[in-house]
Amino acid sequence: MSLRVGIAGYGVVGKRRRHFIDLHPELKTVAVCDRTFAGDGVLDDGVRHFRDYRDLLRQDIDLLFVCLTNDIAAEVTVAGLETNRHVFCEKPPGRNLSDIASVIACERRNPHLKLKYGFNHRYHDSVRDAELIIKSGELGRVLNLRGVYGKSKFINFGDQNAWRVHRDKAGGGILLDQGIHMADLMRLFAGEFVDVHSFVSNDYWKYDVEDNAYALMRTRDRVVAMLHSSATQWRHYFNLEITLAKGSLLLSGILSGSKSYGAETLTVVRASDDDSGDPKETTTRYNQDPSWQSEIADFASAVIDDRPVSVGSSVDAYRTMELVYRIYCADPEWQARWQLSGDLAADPALADIVGPLSVAAGGQ
Repeated sequence: MSLRVGIAGYGVVGKRRRHFIDLHPELKTVAVCDRTFAGDGVLDDGVRHFRDYRDLLRQDIDLLFVCLTNDIAAEVTVAGLETNRHVFCEKPPGRNLSDIASVIACERRNPHLKLKYGFNHRYHDSVRDAELIIKSGELGRVLNLRGVYGKSKFINFGDQNAWRVHRDKAGGGILLDQGIHMADLMRLFAGEFVDVHSFVSNDYWKYDVEDNAYALMRTRDRVVAMLHSSATQWRHYFNLEITLAKGSLLLSGILSGSKSYGAETLTVVRASDDDSGDPKETTTRYNQDPSWQSEIADFASAVIDDRPVSVGSSVDAYRTMELVYRIYCADPEWQARWQLSGDLAADPALADIVGPLSVAAGGQ
């Protein structure tokens, strides 16, 4: 089977996606769109290009990759599904929960189609190895998590990412843009959080989106997590500590396109009664990043083999977006400033899809 692919949004991420799409033996990029094109035409390699996604969807494509700004991502995802295309959409799924709810409603009307969201960090080898150790039970149950994910600064003025600091286009700031990955990993390792408390601020960069978010969260099983998402880190930084009953896991650094987050490592600490507070540990360094290729292969397999999307499903996307907005709304000042309370209103139409979860801002 050969599947024809269209890419909506042909910037840095869209081009990176294309590189790995075209490495897959069953996928071929045939058309792209981006508003930066001067007009419609053909690239040097024969791939057609357009300015408008609607023209892209008039092409003969089987799969649509959505790599667009948050304000239009949900709209184009819905358009892809409604024109009978399987869709892969980058995170976040939109600006707010209403955006992802509209997509899920469309997905429900088209159950034969596959929809996957790009929570790429779940495909990193360090994360997958940590998940296997936790699932094995060799270190006991998870007790708590501490995670920091930060950028050196918010934005390079005048670059193509300027939209990220405008609430009408982005929906949120550093937490929704980058910290959403940490929120997703904490859900992966600890489960759903029912208590959420936070401080959210834009005190430094003073845009209308947050430059720091600090959250303290707890699951029904009383696993506690602390999350800090920052655009004032002054260096690119990723660190996630997971403490278990018989040891701990430390994920440090993350391989990325910018190669600026340091070496990706997983340190496994095994506690014992006689370690005098200095337990044995082993550290694995990962020198390759197979995450993009693995993620695309997983999506292609779901389409070709007609199996459910197991990682990055619409329910996963909804739950992670819900956690991000619960962090926003748990800070009363931030919630009131941007009138966010309506963004967490429960949607009865989704109850049988995403399942029940208390969404009170303070976790009551």
